[in-house]
Amino acid sequence: EKLAEAEIRILQKQFRIVVEERKSYIANIRQKIQAQEKEIKSLNEEHPKESLTLIQLISLRNEMLDDKTCMELQCLLQTKDQHESLIRDRKALLADLNNQVLELEQKVAKQKQIAVKVKQVKCNKILQERIKALEMNLNNVTVNFNTILTRKNELQEEIENLLIQKAVLDNSYMKLREKLDQQMRRMNTAIEQSARAHKHWMDSLAEISDLKEKHSKDTVQFNTKMQEWNRLLVQNVQKNNFMLTKSRNLSELEEQAKKKKALKLAQQVKQSQDVSHEMAYSLLMELAEDGDIDRLVNGFIQREQKNFSCFTYATKLNGEIYEIQQKIKDIQNEITTIVTDRERAESSNLHILKELEEKLTETTEETRQYQERCNQSSKVLGQLKSDMEDLCKEIDGDSTKMMRQLGENEHVLQLNLTEFSGLVEKTKELLLQESMLRYTLAKAELLAGPLAEPFASPLLSSTKDLQVTDQARLCPVPPSMDDLNDNIDACE
Repeated sequence: EKLAEAEIRILQKQFRIVVEERKSYIANIRQKIQAQEKEIKSLNEEHPKESLTLIQLISLRNEMLDDKTCMELQCLLQTKDQHESLIRDRKALLADLNNQVLELEQKVAKQKQIAVKVKQVKCNKILQERIKALEMNLNNVTVNFNTILTRKNELQEEIENLLIQKAVLDNSYMKLREKLDQQMRRMNTAIEQSARAHKHWMDSLAEISDLKEKHSKDTVQFNTKMQEWNRLLVQNVQKNNFMLTKSRNLSELEEQAKKKKALKLAQQVKQSQDVSHEMAYSLLMELAEDGDIDRLVNGFIQREQKNFSCFTYATKLNGEIYEIQQKIKDIQNEITTIVTDRERAESSNLHILKELEEKLTETTEETRQYQERCNQSSKVLGQLKSDMEDLCKEIDGDSTKMMRQLGENEHVLQLNLTEFSGLVEKTKELLLQESMLRYTLAKAELLAGPLAEPFASPLLSSTKDLQVTDQARLCPVPPSMDDLNDNIDACE
């Protein structure tokens, strides 16, 4: 039976698996069928479009249009070939014409050279007149050149003075800048110290507030404890008074009892000691409420011990209270000293900050003034540079060569200046020699004519045309070294 049940279970599992596989197969088939149906629909929708395109392609009209386009393309290709052949022929003609033009230009150049040589041979008089005009121009140029040289020397001296002033101003500016940096550092350190002091002050205020809170709490606790102690003391005083009254009453009772005993003893002298003990015991029993004498004695001893302990505790509390009051006074004194020190530090820091701000304003004003002076000197240098360029343009000289000889964009060196001035002097001497030779030749030719004017040296005559330059117009009056030193000392 068990084997049959197991086989049945296996068969049931296999049947379930087969059923699930069949379901999945059916679902896949359905999906495929749906996809095929969609494709069929899309093909049915595209069928009329494709049929229309086929009909259009098969139509005679479209075939005729295609034939026409083919014929037109063939015609265009033929025309293109014809045009390309024409372009090649024209290019060949242009090359031939260019060669002919070059040959003609060479012939014209040769003819011009021949004509120029003929004119040079024929026109000696014209050349002599041109030489005289050129000599006059040369004399004028030498005069202008001498004036330019003098002006150049003056401008060089002024430039040197301005460079010296600029160096002095740069040194003073650097010193003031260093001092300003030092003052800024001092300002930063003072600000940091003030910030630290402010933080320390805030911390001390927080500590003071904590101490005040603690002091208030301690005072509240102390007041509560004092109230309790006062209440206990009042109770103890009341108890002590009660005990004193009781002890007084007991002493009075004892005295009365003693008197009675004395009377009784006087009356009963002959009675035995047992009777006296019994009487004393009976008296103690009368004093005891419950009749227990030991309890009465122990209670009395305990009360005395309690009174003594309360007295010692009260003395200790008084001592602690005195110590706490002394600590509170010391803390209050420390707080007052801290507050006063803080106020003094803040006032000193504020005073230092004000002094530093005043010094900063003074230094900034001085730096601004020196900056303005530097700007003025740079403007004057720019004007001088533009004047030099204008002079070079008037001479029709090349300023680039001069700048290369003087050092281009770098600082002008003394060696460059000396070399340039030496070259200028040499050219001047050569020009003078040439002018003297030409003057002697002209004088020899004109011996038969009227007396010529005496020869005036261009170097001597050039001094008449010189213009005096105004130093105040070119550059402002430089500051004296004493004023600079005084300003620097004042800043320090």
